[in-house]
Amino acid sequence: MQTRFAVFWMLLAAAFAPAVLAGGKADVKASISLHLETEANDNPKMIFSQMTNGQLRYFRRIPEISTKDVVAFNPFPADAGGDDYGIVFQLKDNAAKRYAAITNINQGRWLLSQINGRIVDGVLIDKPVNDGFIVIWKGAALADINVFDKMMPRIGQKEIKKKKKKK
Repeated sequence: MQTRFAVFWMLLAAAFAPAVLAGGKADVKASISLHLETEANDNPKMIFSQMTNGQLRYFRRIPEISTKDVVAFNPFPADAGGDDYGIVFQLKDNAAKRYAAITNINQGRWLLSQINGRIVDGVLIDKPVNDGFIVIWKGAALADINVFDKMMPRIGQKEIKKKKKKK
């Protein structure tokens, strides 16, 4: 009887160990990704379709630019008003060079923006972008901005403002 009781407690402890070790801290992360338009005959596992500007277009699943390429951001109210925001993202130097090359080579194609996995905006690439900034003109929510505030500084700030823990 004691053996069964001991086994029960060991299994119970093993089941709850990850939760206890994590201490209830969940990493709150937001994501941004930019997906380039591609051809419909590309590998179907590597593309997705989206209605853009009244036409069905195809985009690469693998983003050209993602959260890891961003160093800072700054939100602004979108033209639509209400609770809709746009965000300017500042890229790391190597990502800025890559983005300039992407926008130079792919003029006439669409670039689709996603925040936290939902499509928020799309732009037609009409000229190279050499300044190292990406603008998402609409579709960001205040909740998205609050999470980005916890992850990275605003443009012009040195580092993220962290809350001091009470002792």
